[in-house]
Amino acid sequence: MYTEEVMKHFKKPKNMGKIKNPSGVGKVGNIVCGDVMWLYIKVGKRKDGKEIIKDVKWQTFGCVAALATSSVVSELAKGLTIDKALKLSNEEIVKKLGGLPPIKIHCSLLAVDALHEAIYDYLKRNNKKIPEELEKKHEKLKKGLAEIEERYKDFLKLEKKLTKQA
Repeated sequence: MYTEEVMKHFKKPKNMGKIKNPSGVGKVGNIVCGDVMWLYIKVGKRKDGKEIIKDVKWQTFGCVAALATSSVVSELAKGLTIDKALKLSNEEIVKKLGGLPPIKIHCSLLAVDALHEAIYDYLKRNNKKIPEELEKKHEKLKKGLAEIEERYKDFLKLEKKLTKQA
């Protein structure tokens, strides 16, 4: 059974879509359930010069929980510094949603992982220092994504074709 908060984010998700010319893109998937997420960030600076995540958008191919967690992550990450965004955890996401069925907890991991991958992409594109923990996480996620891409190669070809038309 899903909480009222989960259903709210599922029925009216926040920040769904794609950012043109994103600062970073995170793409993750779960080989077991087949959920795939793309999360886009736009990074800017506050008046004090600190870099923050100014905008977040996402596209998710998945279940109710996957969509709801993507929505919540996008809301929580907006306005955070890179360091604070890297500290977002799946526990925070689950708590914000009022809980998830145990079998759906992995969906909250995907949403947080997608955010972290987008930050990794941003740091790499801009030749910025990548924290060691984030580098290790990226390597692990990269292996899982390779399996997803192989399994869903026909779907990904369609995605690429549709992206070019947009």
